[in-house]
Amino acid sequence: QVQLVESGGGLVQAGGSLRLSCVASGRTLSSYGMGWFRQAPGKEREFVTGISWSGGTTYYADSVKGRFTISRDNAKNTVYLQMNSLKPEDTAVYYCAARTTYYYTASRGAYDYWGQGTQVTVSS
Repeated sequence: QVQLVESGGGLVQAGGSLRLSCVASGRTLSSYGMGWFRQAPGKEREFVTGISWSGGTTYYADSVKGRFTISRDNAKNTVYLQMNSLKPEDTAVYYCAARTTYYYTASRGAYDYWGQGTQVTVSS
């Protein structure tokens, strides 16, 4: 069993930055594909970015490409999401997710473990 805990969310002005962390316990993440999703009020949870087990492959949704960066430190069992140039439309609860295969996917149902989420609010 894997427990994921996100942190780093908060309130920031448009154009600002935040760095989210997702720390895992219970099992090493070193062979897991990881993803970040977000869910805004009244909307479905959407895939934001993913990273392969080694960090060698990443993917970004068009809406965040060039502004967000996903990374991981397997020694610390942690995945990060650096968010720059934040926009009001980035406001959402952000979730990290892990799947017990090497690679990420944009499919919510393919993930085995989820964190509880962290709120990101971007004011205009």
